[in-house]
Amino acid sequence: MTIAVGGKSTRTRRSGRHSGPGLFNRLKTSYDQHWYAWAMCLPVVLVLGAVVAYPLVQGIYLTFTDATSQNVGRTIGVNEIADSFSWVGLKNYTEILTGSNNQFWPHFTWTVIWTVACVVLTYGIGLALALVLNREMIGRGAYRMLLILPWAVPTFVTIFAWRLILADDGVINQALGVAGISGPSWLSDPMAQKVAAIGVNIWCGVPFMMVSMLGGLQSIPKELYEAASMDGASPWQRFQHVTLPGLRPVSSTVILLGVIWTFNQFNVIFLLFGGNSDNVQILVTYAYRLFFGQQPQDYARSATVGIICLSLLVVFTGVYRRWLKRNDQGVLA
Repeated sequence: MTIAVGGKSTRTRRSGRHSGPGLFNRLKTSYDQHWYAWAMCLPVVLVLGAVVAYPLVQGIYLTFTDATSQNVGRTIGVNEIADSFSWVGLKNYTEILTGSNNQFWPHFTWTVIWTVACVVLTYGIGLALALVLNREMIGRGAYRMLLILPWAVPTFVTIFAWRLILADDGVINQALGVAGISGPSWLSDPMAQKVAAIGVNIWCGVPFMMVSMLGGLQSIPKELYEAASMDGASPWQRFQHVTLPGLRPVSSTVILLGVIWTFNQFNVIFLLFGGNSDNVQILVTYAYRLFFGQQPQDYARSATVGIICLSLLVVFTGVYRRWLKRNDQGVLA
């Protein structure tokens, strides 16, 4: 770039850096222009800080202590007992991950199996039902309503109903008995418990997947299918090259949500099996048992398991998003 100074030409280099306003100035400008939006967001920020941020920080702090129900401060009548727990550093993480009780890794393995099985089956069944309901058929509205019912009914009601169905003298074992098959004890046999847990969670999760996939299918332009048909594409080719790419934004979101929800699915395991859930403990129910299922209540180790779960999900989310971004760049290229 050439600039004339006092009749002489002076050549300067363009800098690749842009000296824009600082972060504080940008925030101030944004506040001056949109102060009402900031004011409307403030209550939500305060609530999230009180409900999410403070417990999270407190939980992280407890993981570095030996806090239990016996050494945490409390008030009894007019007497106040001060905290007597101490700082132990990374001891809780070391004991949980490499300790002699060897409880974490079996629960982690089953949690991964449980999550993958539930998400894959829920997504597959939800997509299949969405494809069926996306077609013109008699009574399509009634079918949609019936398939959404498991999602509309409160989860605890659904799970208690399944406890009755899966009981030793429940509907399923009675039906198997009519067919001459001796049904397993779904609520106590180790392998049957795992099958029952996955089945009940799929029942609860399929409606969400179906509704999401149905919305994604209806957003795909019909012209793409017509063009593919004119080019001689078979139904499978139309599904592979039109439907699946069109569902990619929805699929990536619901799979991520499905993994997070299933990984932390406390209700199904705890309400379906109650105290008889040693064989199907996932990490969140393991943390719950450390906190409430023993004396003294182990606050520190329970919080440690919770923070490990959070860390695993954060890492998975980051890797998953980078993988999606890389695939999107590959498709665009």
